[in-house]
Amino acid sequence: MEVETSGVEEFSAPKIIRRNRMGCKRDEMYQWPDEQYDQMDSALAVQQYIQQLIRQDFAKIDDILNPPENCDEGVWKYEHLRQFCMQLNTLAVHLQSECIPSTCSQMTSTEQWIFLCAAHKTPKECPAIDYTRHTLDGAAGLLNSNKYFPSRVTIKESSVAKLGSVCRRVYRIFSHAYYHHKSIFDTFETDTLLCRRFTIYVLKYGLMSRDNLIVPVLSEEEMETMEREAANSTANEGAPGSDSLSNTMVSSYA
Repeated sequence: MEVETSGVEEFSAPKIIRRNRMGCKRDEMYQWPDEQYDQMDSALAVQQYIQQLIRQDFAKIDDILNPPENCDEGVWKYEHLRQFCMQLNTLAVHLQSECIPSTCSQMTSTEQWIFLCAAHKTPKECPAIDYTRHTLDGAAGLLNSNKYFPSRVTIKESSVAKLGSVCRRVYRIFSHAYYHHKSIFDTFETDTLLCRRFTIYVLKYGLMSRDNLIVPVLSEEEMETMEREAANSTANEGAPGSDSLSNTMVSSYA
């Protein structure tokens, strides 16, 4: 843990520097005390708080997805999606060992789902690993866009409405890994519970329909409970903004 002093040490407590030092070992990372959300004085407070909760216990999904008091819901949903995309990059690295163009020439999940990649001038079929890279690159480009997300403190409703499209796209990485690279998926999921957390997240905030959630990480009872809670929340808050792209099952990127 790095500590910075002000020069008048007898009158002021040392200031904790919450950052990893260059060249530190893995077991030396994040070695600073946890901080309450309302004490985080940073434009990146929501991201820092989410990452802190994950480090504390990634299995406590309800706690991780439960926003703190006085947190903007749009920012909360946005920062969670950013975190999902960052962690999905690790799954993409693991997939590279066996998800190669000669064996996965298309981005598929089950036999009913084939997706075209919109990273090209005209949407076309892409090897699954390229589709994965293009999807994560596209998600990063949108989520870091100064046009749609110029602030990490407040987000316009019209920009929040775009999150559903990103969720549908990145979910295909989970589904491809589950149906075609099960051992890699299982190892990654055991270590992170990322697909389970993502599934609960999109159901909690109504960002994807249940029909599109084809990786069985939740029981039917859990799915129904989450749907009811999301429906009650929507009824209380009013109809959400429409998503920016339609959701189509076969041969679609949207």
